Amino acid sequence: MIVVTTPTGQIGSQVVQELLERGEGVRVIVRDPARLASEVRSRVEVVEGSHDDPAVLDTALGGADALFWLIPPGSTAPSAEAHYLGFARAGAAAVARNGVTRVVGVTSAGHGWPHPAGVLSAAFAMDEVLRSSGADYRALSLPFYMENLLGQVSVIKDQGVFAMTCAGDRLLASIATRDIASAAAELLTDPSWSGQEDLPLFGPDRLTPDQMAAIIGEELGRPVAYQRMPMDDFAAMLRSRGASEQAITDTTQMFAAQDGGIYEEDWKTARLARTDFRTWCREVLAPAYRAL
Repeated sequence: MIVVTTPTGQIGSQVVQELLERGEGVRVIVRDPARLASEVRSRVEVVEGSHDDPAVLDTALGGADALFWLIPPGSTAPSAEAHYLGFARAGAAAVARNGVTRVVGVTSAGHGWPHPAGVLSAAFAMDEVLRSSGADYRALSLPFYMENLLGQVSVIKDQGVFAMTCAGDRLLASIATRDIASAAAELLTDPSWSGQEDLPLFGPDRLTPDQMAAIIGEELGRPVAYQRMPMDDFAAMLRSRGASEQAITDTTQMFAAQDGGIYEEDWKTARLARTDFRTWCREVLAPAYRAL
């Protein structure tokens, strides 16, 4: 039995689908079972609740062989670190209590980065806690998600631009969520590995935002430009949307670390996934663009 957290999320839902296609027994922890697709709900065991709840975790992990672990967004938490560690401490204790032997966690590339990195630092702290469970652990260590750009599809369509806070000529590693899900499913169904390791997983190309804009434009058949947003402007935008000062700090530190090269060291040894940025634009971004 394999337990999957965040089964309705962007990555977790694809992990569930991959595991079902492999014929695996799947148990999911979900806050709202109604959000599961009906064809999925009929094929999995459902434990309702949150995976920071020890009772929910004990129900889900009893008799389980492996656990897919991902922290959901926590917009109301006092800080990214408090949010990540709250989940991680509950998870590590439950893994140890229930004798789960393998855990695959979604985290960030850049372990060992010497500067504050906000949300990414919180993910690194999570990994340390999960390792304390004693289970075999693989930390899928990931760069920028290509799917982050889907939130700007309407701006691309209306204005022909997209924006981030990093320099336009700064190489940025990225990954497609479908490749994350495939890698996780491979590890969850493979009982041969052991020990605790960080596993950097990157897409096969590193591109600058300016290069990304050119590829997006070619795939959409229209000019698209990249606009760098000053960090102060980004912070002001978050503040206008009601974000707390700590959330703003956590987010701006994360993007500053990305611009500062937090992923560079892991790029040297990373396992390269299948989906390059152009393919992702053609198969994911362009259909979303046309659907507007």
